[in-house]
Amino acid sequence: MRIPKTWVRPLTEKIIGKLVSEGQVEPSVKMDTLIAEAESIIVDELMVEDRLNDEVRGLLKKYESDIEKGRLDYRTMFDLTKHKLARERNLVL
Repeated sequence: MRIPKTWVRPLTEKIIGKLVSEGQVEPSVKMDTLIAEAESIIVDELMVEDRLNDEVRGLLKKYESDIEKGRLDYRTMFDLTKHKLARERNLVL
């Protein structure tokens, strides 16, 4: 995650507060519930890249011996694999 989790709640409160105050959103649930749900969605979305990175690390374990022997560059393989998976899954990073 590119921002600390402790920042998500205040940012969510600002976003929801602005949307409600401008009349763009009319909550049908309590504000606390709305903010908690929005926070959960935002955290989940921010963690997409973390989960992808973990998956790429797992995939590259197969090539550990080649990487250690210098036949493959880990960083290059990591970046190529990550970008390929992101493209295939239509992920925005």
